[in-house]
Amino acid sequence: MFNRLKAFLTLIAIFALASCGASGDNPGTEFSPQMYHSIPYDPLTQIKDKEQGQWLSNREDGLGEFYNSNPNNAYEQNVKLPVAGTVRRTKDGVLPYRLGKDDIEEADLNENPLEETPDILAEGKRLYELYCDHCHGPSGQADGTVSQIFAGVPPLSSPAQRNLSEGHVFHVITYGIRRMGAHGSQISPENRWKIVKYVKQLQQQ
Repeated sequence: MFNRLKAFLTLIAIFALASCGASGDNPGTEFSPQMYHSIPYDPLTQIKDKEQGQWLSNREDGLGEFYNSNPNNAYEQNVKLPVAGTVRRTKDGVLPYRLGKDDIEEADLNENPLEETPDILAEGKRLYELYCDHCHGPSGQADGTVSQIFAGVPPLSSPAQRNLSEGHVFHVITYGIRRMGAHGSQISPENRWKIVKYVKQLQQQ
């Protein structure tokens, strides 16, 4: 009798130990699931199904183990809104551009936050060739392929264009002017300022 009980207990121990093993898609038996699946909100995930993980849950609120949305936030999102008045700067420290299309006089007063370095000019040249020279031409003389079909593209070296401030050029790239379309949605503020640096260099040639 004792030997049978001993063998039975041995089998139970082997089964218990085997059930703890995990392999492939099998996570093994979790004896303390809250040690593995924490209830605190995870800002990088959002599971709104309150029953998901119900089979595993031992939460005090009776919800599924994997439910982690925040009912106190808008759309039940876990991420929190930034503090009121917070303004996100770019990696180069550039603030969002808040002037409207008609605020051209204020735009004239804006200074380029980027320094005129060889790297900035080289990147400005690359961006100019990508976004601008099909109209304005490689040298800024309005000899691009598009300007040969649609008249009215002014040479960047003309006196009226050469005397424009960097802030003015940035504003025009952002919102467009006459036949020139707006590029604010296509080019980041930093890249627009880099193009401006290169345009001003072109105008001196």
